[in-house]
Amino acid sequence: MCNLYSVTKGQQAIREFAGAMRDRTGNLPPFPAIFPDYPAPIVRNQPEGRELTLARWGMPSPVFALKGRNSDPGVTNVRNVNSPHWRRWLGIENRCVVPFTSFSENEALPDGTHPTVWFALDETRPLAFFAGIWTLWTSVRKVKEGETTNDVFAFLTTEPNNVVGAIHPKAMPAILTTRKEIDLWMTAPGEQALELQQPLADDVLMIVARGEKQDEGGLAA
Repeated sequence: MCNLYSVTKGQQAIREFAGAMRDRTGNLPPFPAIFPDYPAPIVRNQPEGRELTLARWGMPSPVFALKGRNSDPGVTNVRNVNSPHWRRWLGIENRCVVPFTSFSENEALPDGTHPTVWFALDETRPLAFFAGIWTLWTSVRKVKEGETTNDVFAFLTTEPNNVVGAIHPKAMPAILTTRKEIDLWMTAPGEQALELQQPLADDVLMIVARGEKQDEGGLAA
């Protein structure tokens, strides 16, 4: 379950790759470590065209997961797209792509430690995207904040390939590496778009760092 990722490429590269016509992020800094509920860049469909904006990481939790709780920090990874809870946000108007340059999983070692392992397309950390969904939601994310209204997002996961599975055997993000895949996710009918919820080929992904809580790789690119 990916709960930490990085995006260290600039907003111009993100806009150009994803075809964003508008940018609401201002002066977007590098994000060497994005954790759940952090604001992070997404590219979403809008009536005027694709838009680069910031949203909080974590979609609304299902009702059953909120029993006995007074806040909802959100769900970061979405696997079961057949669930009625998630189906309402699978239409084109709620799809987005989430830029990243690396993502992490924790490795369970025999000594009981769980060091961070970072994955990227190659050692230069080229830009890629997660297939995501977003919505505007009013809830209590943190008790100290009270009720707030936020743009929130999550991304789809799938079974892991062998590279990720050796570290985290349960899941990996659904990753888009080309403009064609981005366009398909953002515009295609649901069944066709969801064909992208599959593991990345083993030879397209590699381990690029271990043991750090953020990935500084690629900041100069």
